[in-house]
Amino acid sequence: MDRIVAAQVFVAIHERGSMAAAADALGMSRPMVSRYLAEMETWAGARLLHRTTRSVGLTAAGAETLTRCEQLLAAAQAVPAVADADLDEPHGLLRVACSQSLGQCLLVPALADYMARFPRTSVELHVSNESVDLVRERIDLAIRITNRLPPQLIARRLGACESVLVASPGYLRRHGRPQSVESLASHNCLIYTHFGSDQWHFTQGERSVCVHVAGKLRANDPGVLLQAALEGAGIALQPLHAASPWLAMGRLVPLLPNCPPHALGIHAVYASRRTMSASLRTLLDHLTRWFAPPDVRQARQSAAPLHPELTADSV
Repeated sequence: MDRIVAAQVFVAIHERGSMAAAADALGMSRPMVSRYLAEMETWAGARLLHRTTRSVGLTAAGAETLTRCEQLLAAAQAVPAVADADLDEPHGLLRVACSQSLGQCLLVPALADYMARFPRTSVELHVSNESVDLVRERIDLAIRITNRLPPQLIARRLGACESVLVASPGYLRRHGRPQSVESLASHNCLIYTHFGSDQWHFTQGERSVCVHVAGKLRANDPGVLLQAALEGAGIALQPLHAASPWLAMGRLVPLLPNCPPHALGIHAVYASRRTMSASLRTLLDHLTRWFAPPDVRQARQSAAPLHPELTADSV
């Protein structure tokens, strides 16, 4: 196993106070954290942590190993920083993870614009609807659409992903148009299983409304559910950026416009704030401007310096 990653895991366990918190912070499974800790203890030749059901503490060997690990990580992180430190000319490969619909509709244009501005950069896009292990898969930046981002993750909120409730004209002819969010309970709804929830959330006037839905088709890919909606299989809750072309063509019909679904946050998640390459720093700033609402984007462009310093990131 990668000893640098094992060192990152060991330091994270110490900083976060538990193996579970370290797993969340690193975007890594808990069994994988245990494996890396075992690797580190084998490498050190000693037990590094006192473990109880509630906390972990350093052994004498662990305290010494912690210092060595921090030095190792500082040295490892300094290598790309030296090679890619010029904000005027960032260069190198960035590995970026995102979902398929976000990548196709929103992220690829943003990345193309970024690489045009900085010709010495390149991007390898990892497309998946599942959360990736940033450390194990060596992902520099993951773009996630969610309102349930674990607070331990290091992330910057980029913007909001609006959703829309849609159905095909054929489905509405056969089953009628829902007149309220509550009436969705009697319709065949197409459910995205990645969130593990049969609850759809809407804004009705000044209050939030949660509706339990059910249907005959579930999938872990929103693109599959979009296609099913086009085929008249049911009502789908879709990202607006994915549904917009079909709405414009009349293949899909927007439903309940006075009760919009809750928007989801678009977040940029990365592994560490300690040392950030110029390419990652400038890409984060670029995406922050790209995903901002037009009025905010214009204000930032007119007020911001050429290379604004990163502010404290928030989830």
